[in-house]
Amino acid sequence: MSSHEHPLGISFEFFPPSTDAGRDKLIRVRDELAARKPRFFSVTYGAGGSTQARTRQVVREVSESGISTAPHLSCIGSEKSQLRDLLLQYREEGVDSLVALRGDMPSGMGSIGELRYANELVEFIRAETGDHFDIAVAAYPESHPQAPNLDKDVENFARKMKAGANMAITQYFFTADAYFNFVDKARALGVEQPIIPGIMPITNYTKLARFSDACGAEIPRWIRKQLESYGDDSEAIAAFGTDVVSRLCQRLLDGGAPGLHFYTLNQAAPVLKIVDNLTD
Repeated sequence: MSSHEHPLGISFEFFPPSTDAGRDKLIRVRDELAARKPRFFSVTYGAGGSTQARTRQVVREVSESGISTAPHLSCIGSEKSQLRDLLLQYREEGVDSLVALRGDMPSGMGSIGELRYANELVEFIRAETGDHFDIAVAAYPESHPQAPNLDKDVENFARKMKAGANMAITQYFFTADAYFNFVDKARALGVEQPIIPGIMPITNYTKLARFSDACGAEIPRWIRKQLESYGDDSEAIAAFGTDVVSRLCQRLLDGGAPGLHFYTLNQAAPVLKIVDNLTD
């Protein structure tokens, strides 16, 4: 087996860069990660028209690598007619996978669109396009920030899966038991599709802490304390982060996780260090 053939079911997420330099860099990152033969790439979606156009452009550029590329679709702020056009465009461009999300409510936005929840979006995509697309939805092992409790959240999750999703990708987390507990609860409600853990490399403590507070991902206290102790020593932070996240990934794979989805933040090196530490 060559070092580039990766038998693990890995996939990578990008966001649409806002500058030309960012776009040039993303092409390089795309090629480095494509060499690992991932199952798919995904491209996130920001609210508003300009970013939707940017998502489409990045999807086209990323899929030139020959790797199946899944754009994020969001219900918030989208009318059915817009979504219908977008689905048609994606089909014509050869896109065969989507990530269907509720999306965040942008501040100051009056209308949330005709579809309110991700399960309605999944149903709409299926009604419009049949089985053309593989559809992934989001899962929150530590509970969605707006869910009243974990059990309610898992019920909502099961509804999305039963609406016609093929798989789920989780929010990132650093506690393997949170993932296994969530999967057990989902299986108990009859969810049979793969639930792929989302993995966030640790490269910058300040950014990670801000990000995690916003999206409801728990950074365990021992990890916080260790990262704080390194101060501005970015090499020490990166080395510790690689070690912690590699061990998390190995534990998830050993425990039966059906693959790993990496939030790359448009960087190749931190993710590849982790991937290279893993064994089948």
